[in-house]
Amino acid sequence: MNPVTNPYTPGAGAPPPELAGRDDLREKVRICIERLRIGNPAKSLILVGLRGVGKTVLLDRIRFDAESTGVRSLRIEVPENKSLPAILAPELRKALLSLSTVESAKTVAQRGLKALAGFAKGLKVKFADIEVGFDFEPEQGLADNGELESDLTTLLVQAGEAAKAAGTVLVMFIDELQYVKQDQFAALISALHRCAHLKLPITMVGAGLPQLLALAGEAKSYSERLFDYPQVDKLGTQAALDALRKPAEELKVQYDLAAALEIVQKTQGYPYFLQEWGKHTWDIAQSSPITLDIVNTATALTIAALDESFFKVRLDRTTPSERRYLRAMAELGAGPHRSGDIAAALGKTVSSQAPVRSGLIRKGIVWSPTHGDTAFTVPLFHEYLLRSVMANT
Repeated sequence: MNPVTNPYTPGAGAPPPELAGRDDLREKVRICIERLRIGNPAKSLILVGLRGVGKTVLLDRIRFDAESTGVRSLRIEVPENKSLPAILAPELRKALLSLSTVESAKTVAQRGLKALAGFAKGLKVKFADIEVGFDFEPEQGLADNGELESDLTTLLVQAGEAAKAAGTVLVMFIDELQYVKQDQFAALISALHRCAHLKLPITMVGAGLPQLLALAGEAKSYSERLFDYPQVDKLGTQAALDALRKPAEELKVQYDLAAALEIVQKTQGYPYFLQEWGKHTWDIAQSSPITLDIVNTATALTIAALDESFFKVRLDRTTPSERRYLRAMAELGAGPHRSGDIAAALGKTVSSQAPVRSGLIRKGIVWSPTHGDTAFTVPLFHEYLLRSVMANT
């Protein structure tokens, strides 16, 4: 097939040609936004799931859906090395400037910009990485106490008031939420809680790894009443087949059913892997229909590509002791595994391995589904470890 017309899009956050199996989640967010638009309460949402299930793609599609109805939004991806105030302030400035163009919201939005100036100046000592332009001088006493929780609450309340005056909803789309430090996450939760009490049309749609449920609970005990946590999981068989075959059919290319089912089985329905298998299968296929033999040939190329990109980039972030821990997990199987079993496989005590496990959790490579259990956040990672780390030891 012509690689120029290849419809598959493996890549971090790259939108697939067919977003299959996610309509229920999109509708859940739509209902939340529409309730806020008419003044009804609605919980913020945090999409949780493993790597490769398409959380980022879904978050961006939901944002597109929302903006097409007149919703104002901001979009943030949380890095590991920046504070929440530093990444939130510039995006809130853009949102408030946008709201200030609405005549009915102009005065309120401008006060929000004054609050933002006070917020940034007051917190600069604690968060030196805050950099944001000032459109107005701070208003004394408005979000300038230098205490994150109270100042962020005041700032988001002002932003919510501006959205209300504009007759719209302000939605904060925040990806990789698990990298927000606990005290900063607690401040964000508290601020959203206050906005919910005031019935302001401001909300958050976040996304991150499964440990977010525990992180939110540790940050604020009432977080389970403030958020819904829809699970973004691998696709069922029919949705996976649709994601694979529909883009090809748009270009008059068919899959034999056995070939398509083989890809679904190899990928276990994970959207990112479906895109990788589809890409390599397309590139080596000579004609339609695509057969099982073509898929089998493409599998070796796909695994090599995943090993060099999707998997390796995560393993390269680990220390030697962390790699030994991951290897022991892989030897035990796909998981989850009891921490005691992993330590025993290493010939170590659980307490001696606790710092290693904690480091891997902070890096987003493993997580704890239940107390004392450890699982990979990356689907099929144990197979990669068996192929690579163990092959080299």
